[in-house]
Order: sequence, then C-alpha cells, then structure tokens
Amino acid sequence: MFRFSVVVFALCLCPSGLPAAIAPDNLDCVIIISVRDQKLMLLQNGAKVATYPVSTSMFGLGDFLGRMTTPLGYFVIAQKIGDHAPIGAVFHNRRFTGEILAPNAPGRDPVITRIIWLRGLEVQNAYAFRRCIYIHGTPQEKTIGRPASYGCIRMKSSDVAAVYDQLPLGSIVQIIQGRLPKVPKARPTPPSDTLMAELEKTKGQDQLGSKSASTSLTVEQMRVAGALAAERQKQTSTRGPSARPKDKATPVLNNGEAIAQSRNPRA
Repeated sequence: MFRFSVVVFALCLCPSGLPAAIAPDNLDCVIIISVRDQKLMLLQNGAKVATYPVSTSMFGLGDFLGRMTTPLGYFVIAQKIGDHAPIGAVFHNRRFTGEILAPNAPGRDPVITRIIWLRGLEVQNAYAFRRCIYIHGTPQEKTIGRPASYGCIRMKSSDVAAVYDQLPLGSIVQIIQGRLPKVPKARPTPPSDTLMAELEKTKGQDQLGSKSASTSLTVEQMRVAGALAAERQKQTSTRGPSARPKDKATPVLNNGEAIAQSRNPRA
C-alpha cells in the first residue's frame, strides 16, 4: 500500500510517469530536491521524514558535458562514499585525504564528509554519472539555501551524514524545478512488543532483587540479635540467679554496625 501511494505520488509529479528502470523495491526510501525551494525532502514509505536546506548550481539547470549545471529528473544512488569518515573529512577524487575542515573554513571549497553519487535514469540526465553529480557536504555552509554549487547538490555536513545513513544503494532521487510537494509527516515509530517485554522483564528483576536484598538484611539483623541475647543469657547463668547485671542500655545496632559485627570474628 505504501509503495503504491509513492508510485501514484511520483506519477503526479511527472506526467510522463516513472522511468522503467525504477523497481518497486527502490521506492521505500525516496529523496525529492526542489531547485526553487533549495530544499531536500527525505521520504520513507510515502511519508516525510525530514527536510534539509541545500544548494544547487549557480550556473542553472541542465545536463551538458563541460557545463556546471544541475540536471533534473529521476536518478538512482549508484555509489556511496565516506562510510565512518569524520565530519568535515576532505575528499579528492573520491578519496579521503586525511584533512578535516570546520564549517565555513576560509578559502576552501572541496567535497567533504560524504558523497552520494547519482546516476541518471532519463535522457535528460544521461550524463549525470559521468559528470560526477553528487549530493555531498561543503565547508561553505553559509551559502546553503541558495544556488551556489558547480552542478552538485550541496548540504551541511551534519545533514548529509544523516541522509547518507538512511539511504541504501539503489534509492531514488528526483530533482524538480518547482516547489516541494505537500506530504504528510511520518508517524513516530512506537516501541516494539519485544522491546516492551524486555523492559518489563528488567523492571521485574529489579523489584525482585530489591525485595531479596531487604529480606537478607532482616535475617542478618535477627541472627546478630539472637547471638547477643545468647551471650547475655550465658553471662547470667555464670553469675548465678542472685547476680544482677548492672543496668545498661541494650545496644541498638544500625544496619551497618550489625553487618560489621557479624563479619568480625572478634565481635
């Protein structure tokens, strides 16, 4: 049902329909990028998960060899580069150089953090993969929100890392010239029955452990009190019935003292 709704939604956006290369399995996770809004929307199972600001090309739209324009249409994520790389990691020819840049580092504008490499699925974007059209991070985060790239889709490092982790290879990306469509937000995922059962089990074990500790302490106190009473009885028997012990307050043991005395062989 969810996949069907995504297909219908995509057909509404593109009158020519979905490209034949798009399989239903690729529609679980979809990205839509709006050139007009300069935003990227992440959808899962037909519902909006998040929206992020982006930056498309400052040279306009199109898919021409030798030009730094942003292509439109449907794409598939062909490669993902940068697994576990630190935020701000600099890439040259898709290889981590070892350098790390902070946001808005002066005088630098390399590809950083993550690379999501797109392959076009239509005639209008057939050169996208050869032109190295990426979704990637940029240190020039102050330019995000307006056209400022050289053809790619730029994002803030923290945003592209979050998107990267949620997109499997083969996911569909659509770049449109108009505004982002209105899509209902995804509902928060409730805890699974297995998780709830584990929580209840842990809670029950904690309560049982607390009761057990309390019972053990009470028994220990009773044992010590009994030992003290037996000692007093022994002293009374030794002195005889006429002997009267001196008036002395019965010692009151707190939990710590009772346990200490029970463990001390000299007590």
